Amino acid sequence: MEQRELLIDAFDRISGIVHNVVEGASPELLVFRDDDEANTIAWLVWHLTRVQDDHVADVAGTPQVWEAEWAQRFDLPLPVESTGYGHTNEQVGSVVASAELLLGYHDAVHDATVAYLDTLAADDFDRIVDTRWDPPVTLGVRLVSVIGDELQHAGQASFVKGVAQRAGVA
Repeated sequence: MEQRELLIDAFDRISGIVHNVVEGASPELLVFRDDDEANTIAWLVWHLTRVQDDHVADVAGTPQVWEAEWAQRFDLPLPVESTGYGHTNEQVGSVVASAELLLGYHDAVHDATVAYLDTLAADDFDRIVDTRWDPPVTLGVRLVSVIGDELQHAGQASFVKGVAQRAGVA
């Protein structure tokens, strides 16, 4: 298996988790918060998708899917460049979107990611993409970092769904 195929498989698995959590979810389920400081499913899915969009577009040298089309559709009270990093509880709560909108954006980003990965050869993964770190970050390390972050957030969204459902939120 080639490196790009392995990465595509990982991103496919994340997308599968996102779909499992979000498909058919009610608006109440998507914004459920176990307490005032908890993240919602809507925010977690939006955030993990924004981070993937931001990071992959950066290394690919392409526009973000969010800024090109989806920011207008979501119409969130947040700066267009916001990815969710450092959000306050109020900002987390401001991310309200339907299951269809969340999945539409996620699928568009997933498709852009896979299309980019399909262009890569084995030696591309050693390209330095960020010199702010010591050692500098390669493309391969950046992509694995994105996958790790997304798996955590997708798992958190799954957990929130289970908690909400046990609390009677359908």
